[in-house]
Amino acid sequence: MNRYFLLSVAFLVICFFSLTCGEAFSGTPWNQLSPQEQQVLRPLQDRWDQLSAERQDHLRKGAGRWLHMTPEERKDAQARFKQWQKLTPEQREMIRKRYEEFRSLPPEQQERIRRRFQWFRQLTPEQRKELREKWRNMSDEERRAFRQKLQSQGRSFQRMETKPRMETKPKGETKPKGETKPRVETKPGSEMKQQ
Repeated sequence: MNRYFLLSVAFLVICFFSLTCGEAFSGTPWNQLSPQEQQVLRPLQDRWDQLSAERQDHLRKGAGRWLHMTPEERKDAQARFKQWQKLTPEQREMIRKRYEEFRSLPPEQQERIRRRFQWFRQLTPEQRKELREKWRNMSDEERRAFRQKLQSQGRSFQRMETKPRMETKPKGETKPKGETKPRVETKPGSEMKQQ
């Protein structure tokens, strides 16, 4: 295996779990790791004994997941890691908080969100762009009304926006009467249609 690949793997594993140092070592000694685990975690070998038992366990689980990934899954994971590296500390913290919020939801609500996410990913890039634009162009009041409508229909809705809006409407600016944007049908499984 090439050195770059192994370093990428190690950094990927580190990325998903924050490093914490333990006061007293009660973890797994390096020489008790499997050869496959040692290969994936090799960049951490020099400081392995300084990591807490909990941290070591997280890293071993991450290495186990890596070892069971297909080449395509590994490629995707590396791409996600590169995206993660480009984020600011504030963006990373926001993602961590949202992940924790998601994990605290009831399992049925988590599943509903996963289905909606999969539905969104199956849209064409043009459909996703159109839906995002529609959302970005809504006022805060329109967004609240949209959320309430979904909640009254018994559907879950998490914030779609992951970045602050880049453009805001100047105060007092309104659309001329009669000028409306086309509605976009957004039901799961349906094609987006302009009406």
